[in-house]
Amino acid sequence: MDNNVEQTAAKTQKAESTASTIGAPASGGAPATGARGAGPTPGANSSTFWKNSGRRVPGRPSPKRELEKSVGVGLGADSATGMVSTFTEYQKSVSDAWDMGDDEFCIISSTEAAAAAAAGAGGDSARFSRQVSQTVALNVIETHSRSNQNHNASRPASECNLDSIPACRSSVDDNKEDHRSLPDSNENRSRLRNYPGRPQLQKISSNCQDSEYETKIEKFQVVLDSPQLDLVALKKISWSGVPRKMRAVSWRLLSKYLPPSSERRMAVLESKRQGYQDLRHNYFRVDSQDETQQDTYRQIHIDVPRMNPQIPLFQQQLVQEMFERILFIWAIRHPASGYVQGINDLVTPFFIVFLQEALTPNTDLEKYDMSTLPEETRNIIEADSFWCLSKFLDCIQDNYIFAQLGIQEKVNQLKDLIQRIDVNLHRHLQAHGVDYLQFSFRWMNNLLTRELPLHCTIRLWDTYLAESDGFALFHLYVCAAFLLHWKEQLMQQNDFQGLMLLLQNLPTHNWSDRQINVLLAEAFRLKFTYADAPKHLETKS
Repeated sequence: MDNNVEQTAAKTQKAESTASTIGAPASGGAPATGARGAGPTPGANSSTFWKNSGRRVPGRPSPKRELEKSVGVGLGADSATGMVSTFTEYQKSVSDAWDMGDDEFCIISSTEAAAAAAAGAGGDSARFSRQVSQTVALNVIETHSRSNQNHNASRPASECNLDSIPACRSSVDDNKEDHRSLPDSNENRSRLRNYPGRPQLQKISSNCQDSEYETKIEKFQVVLDSPQLDLVALKKISWSGVPRKMRAVSWRLLSKYLPPSSERRMAVLESKRQGYQDLRHNYFRVDSQDETQQDTYRQIHIDVPRMNPQIPLFQQQLVQEMFERILFIWAIRHPASGYVQGINDLVTPFFIVFLQEALTPNTDLEKYDMSTLPEETRNIIEADSFWCLSKFLDCIQDNYIFAQLGIQEKVNQLKDLIQRIDVNLHRHLQAHGVDYLQFSFRWMNNLLTRELPLHCTIRLWDTYLAESDGFALFHLYVCAAFLLHWKEQLMQQNDFQGLMLLLQNLPTHNWSDRQINVLLAEAFRLKFTYADAPKHLETKS
């Protein structure tokens, strides 16, 4: 530290010898100093530019202090603007951001020192450092302003967040002749306060990937406008994701809710929607004397309010009543399984997709008031959600029959699959007493809707609906890829409690379509490798 100070002092003294106005001040006082190594003459009422000691936390602004009465003395005409005093206040508030050894940042060339000193009228030590700092600050701000203009002429002159630096803002406002003040718009503030890496509230819909799907819209348009739909072609282009504006009609066709013939689609839609209204009239009777139906309705009535409690849309009574009718009628029409907890989560993606179709693209779905939607439109959304849910569950109905044997079988298959793919992870889970049924039952029962943000679930279902042989088998490999994705974090947990807490609260809140695409690609690779392997998923006796 002493060596740094001595070297800095030597360089400063050398700089002073080349500037006559600094080396021989008119007032006969001590030579001015630009670095803290060559301090002022004892007794002089001056302050150095950088803080010598007492640094607390790097980068944390110091408490605002009163300016000394001596600030600005002998500054001539410049003191009238207040620039020096305001900048000095600013530099004091951030002076602890530099370490003690950062003297090289405050060494000023002899040419700059002479020019700064010649611009002043007095020449005392305090004036030198303040004037140079003033000049440098204005140059930096002006340079930044010009660079932003060159980068994007439509943007403001500078994006410096002056609200967070009051002294800097005061300097800009008080010296309009030197540089332009920066516009203070809400748009700028909102953009600048979204710091990288800060988790943001997850929205129902994510538009970040829409641009990637724009090139696919023409392909979808050609397939969908065909008089006789080529379902194989539609599945092929839907597997990697469906553009949002095409998703509702594509899901109806992929679910086989609509026929391939374009001539018959409107007639089938009208017939199906009217059929659902008839089912509501015939089956949905809350005052029914049937004890089984009363138990079913009671359980649905308990489960529906628990869905997505963080999203205001699903807490509206109107929306909850729509879900209750869909689930109750489905349970009555499928007596072999009836209603099972978890099916309520499977209605949500269909409901959101068909609601998006009825609203403008920029509508905030999370806070949308369903009562503002016409009753006819609400009935269409409810009917389409019911019929698509019914088609969707046809290939996994064994998951919801008595004892949910289908889920138990898939959990055992997942265990065998992980043991074959990654024996180290499998042994780690077994060594700490983690049973696959304890965490993967929900993955199978709810199809990962509880593990992923809603917009990620919708993207996942684009692929599920496009699977040629049904998604039941493919979902097994998605779960395997999902578990393997967290291997590194899981291997770091060395007890049962840590493993279960991680597995039941996997950090996917910041996931987007990009992560889902990677997950699906890995699942496809696993399926291609192991699905046709001999005795791979053979049930063990």
